[in-house]
Formats: sequence, C-alpha cells, structure tokens
Amino acid sequence: MAAPTTGTESPGAPPGAHPQRWLILGVICLAQLTVLLDNTVLSVAIPSLTRELDASTADIQWMINAYALVQSGLLLSAGNAADRYGRKKLLLAGLALFGIGSLAAGLAQSSAQLIAARAGMGVGGALLMTTTLAVVVQIFDDTERVKAIGLWSTVNSLGFASGPLLGGFMLDHFWWGAIFLINIPVAAIGLFAVAALVPESRNPQGTRPDLLGAVLSTIGMTAVVYAIISGPEHGWTSTEVLASAAVGVLVLGFFVLWELRIPYPMLDMHFFRDQRFIGAVAGAVLVAFGMGGSLFLLTQHLQFVLGYGPLDAGLRTAPLALTVVLLHLTGVAPRLVSRLGTPVTIAAGMTMVSAGLAAIALLGGDGYGGMFLGLVVMGAGLALSMPAMANAIMSAIPPEKAGVGAGVNGTLAEFGNGLGVAVLGAVLNSRFAALVPSAAGAASLPAALAAAGGSDERERISDAFASGLETSQLVGAVAVLAGGLLAALLLRRAEKPDAHGGRPDRGGDGG
Repeated sequence: MAAPTTGTESPGAPPGAHPQRWLILGVICLAQLTVLLDNTVLSVAIPSLTRELDASTADIQWMINAYALVQSGLLLSAGNAADRYGRKKLLLAGLALFGIGSLAAGLAQSSAQLIAARAGMGVGGALLMTTTLAVVVQIFDDTERVKAIGLWSTVNSLGFASGPLLGGFMLDHFWWGAIFLINIPVAAIGLFAVAALVPESRNPQGTRPDLLGAVLSTIGMTAVVYAIISGPEHGWTSTEVLASAAVGVLVLGFFVLWELRIPYPMLDMHFFRDQRFIGAVAGAVLVAFGMGGSLFLLTQHLQFVLGYGPLDAGLRTAPLALTVVLLHLTGVAPRLVSRLGTPVTIAAGMTMVSAGLAAIALLGGDGYGGMFLGLVVMGAGLALSMPAMANAIMSAIPPEKAGVGAGVNGTLAEFGNGLGVAVLGAVLNSRFAALVPSAAGAASLPAALAAAGGSDERERISDAFASGLETSQLVGAVAVLAGGLLAALLLRRAEKPDAHGGRPDRGGDGG
C-alpha cells in the first residue's frame, strides 16, 4: 500500500517520522485543546447566560448541544474529506471556521444568535478533531506513535475537564462573551503554525465523502435529542415530542441502511462485528454521557445550590482535571492497563467514575467536601478508562482505517456528550416539575425564585432543584456503571480464543 505523500520528508526517512514532529504535535495539541475546552467551558456560564440573554433551560441545552451535535454529525465526513483533499488544507479551514464562529459567539446579542454561532463553531471543531489525529498518525512512525497519541489523549482529558475552570476565571474578570473571544488569538497562532510546519498529506485514491450519510446522521441525532430536550416542556406523549423522536429513529435507520449498501460508507458497519470495538465504543459513549451531563449539572449545583460565583465554581471543578493529568503524566494509568489488562482497567475506571458521580449526588448537597471526594474519584476513573478504551478501539481496526476508527469513536463520544446533557437535563426538569408544579412553567431556577411568593416558597423551590440535581446525577452514575460493565464483558469475551482455536484478529498485525 502506497504511503501518503507529504512533500516535506527527506529521502530515506521512515514514513511519518517528520523532523519537526514534536513541535507539530504541540501545535496540534493547542488546536485540539481549544476545541475540547469549548465542549465544557460554556457550562460554567449558564447562570450568566440565563440572566443576560434571558435564556431558558432549553435554550442553554441547545447552546451546548448545537456545538456537540453539529460536530458529531460531521466528524466522519470531515475525516473522509481530509483524506481525499488534504489534511493540512482541512486543518487550516477548521481553524479559520472555529475562529470566525468564536467571534460571532462572543458578540451574540440573543440566545438564537449564540446557538447559531455555536453550530458554526461545531463545523470548525469537526474539521479540527479529525485532522489533528490524522496528522499525528501521519508524522509519527510506529515506534513513537503510541506515545504521541497518548499525549494527544491527555490533552483531550485536560480540555474536557478544565473548561469550567477557564470559564470561571474569564467570567470573574470579563463578560460572558470573553470565553469565546479568547479562542481567536489561539486560532490565529494555530493558522500560522500549521501553515509553516505541518506537511500536506492526502490519499488521492481515498474514499469519496459520504454527504448523504452526514446529512442523515446529523438530522437523525438532532431530532432524537430535540425530543429529549422538549419532553419536560411539552410532555413526553405530546405530538411534537413523539413526532421528533419518530423522525430521529427513522432517519437513523435509513442512515444505517445507506451505509450498508454503498461502497464508500462514512461509517463502516463491519467495525461493529468486532466485540472489542463494540465494547470500547459502548464505554466511550456512556462515559461521555455521564461526564457531559454531570458537568452540565455540576456547575449549576455549585452556583445555584451551594452559592459559589463563576470563578469559585470553576476552581472547585479543578480536582477532576488535575487528577486526570497527574495520573496520565506520571504513567500510572498506562502501567495499570498493561498490568491489569484492558477489560479489567475499563471496568475499574468506569466504576470509579460512577462512584464519583454518586458521591457528588449523595454527599455534595450540604457542602464541598463530598463533591471534592467525588471529583477526585471521577478523575482517577477517567485517567484509567479513557486510554484503555482508545487502545481497545485502535487495536480492533486495521491500521489503514485508523482515522475512520477514530472518527467513529469521536462521533459517538460527541453524541454521548450531547445526549447526556439532554437526558440528564430532562431528568432534572421532570423531577423539579414533579416536586414544585407551581414553578414548572418557569424558564429557569432564577425565574422560578423571582416569581416565588415568599421565603418559604423560595426555600421549597431551591430544595426541589437540589433534589432534581441529585436524581439526575444518580441516573448518570448508573449509565456509566452499566457502560463499564458492558464494555468489560464484551472485551473479555473478544480476548478469548475464537471457536477455531485462534486468537482474535488484531486488525493489522503482520503484513
């Protein structure tokens, strides 16, 4: 198989061993960090957006989900386009779109404008998420690639977990739009660095972009999540909710049929014949479900229930990020994977994430001590489970399809994140409405408190909101635990010798 052309490698250099590869990795990680921060940085600004843009809970959920859903819907087609037209070109386009979208978001004057800007940022984010990993795989040879992808994965965890801290710092010193405008100089630096350092590479014989598949997957996922977000407001049996859910399921069904019949699918359904891949993907989706939804709830818990300001709330989420980074950089997590094996590590890690969520729900209502314990336990669980799941996914597919496999993982993880915000937000709203029917029509907790008739009613509303948070966090904990056990079971079964006495296919060993 011919290697991708780069145009800058010296004659005789190992394929992918670019002389400035570690500097390029730093540039790529900077771009990746910016994209991932935007998955969670908005969560700490929820009270500010509620006040200044008069945003309802559904508006807030769409501000978060517009970015995640557009990004997840385009990840696979963006990866295919990068292979065909040039990874460097698409990386530059992603940085430019992300910067323009950030400017529009920072200057938005209404909820609708911010939702539209976030959707535009999702397009740029999709291009960046796929091309950064594709470039890493291209510029590092086999001896260094594992370490490089490990550092890339560490940045993923850092970006996901440290968003609330950065958002809190910015909101404590500036207005809410600054959390988006800070992306612009980073995007500008990335544009210059990528243009100067990153070699171009593409596969002229690569598969054609699956445009219909991208459209079907985006419409289907958006319709399903819209039904989940709208359920508490319109009623789960209302025509609007049922119609949206039906459209989503139907379109996703057409998506699967389309992918099975075309020769150049965006999502190769044959991957799902490998139990290792299914197990790792199930774990990735449900960890993202629990984490995305829990961070959406956590910042509201810290600010609305415990009364912290944005910066203090962000600082109090820092133990999660610090634990992840510490265990990654000290090498503890990779050593445990090799010692315990992938299935056991995933089961242990996701059990810890689930236990951390449960600790926050049950012990965090009266003070920060229980929440601190939960965040540290969650961070340790993420540090164990995320690299193990990435290893399982990448070992389950052929090396020549590593970019597509990473795109599948990214798509489903992004979908899990958006679905977590939608489902756990819906659980919160439903529980709150059941406990305080008189406040069910309020657009947000501040609106419900403002409309309360006296101090007793305000206290009852606050207690109901705290109870809703506890219930939704426990739902997230159960989902993560189920995902961990399912992933470990499938991976354990896949590691056993097959019925013919051979080992499972390693997807590219040999040859």
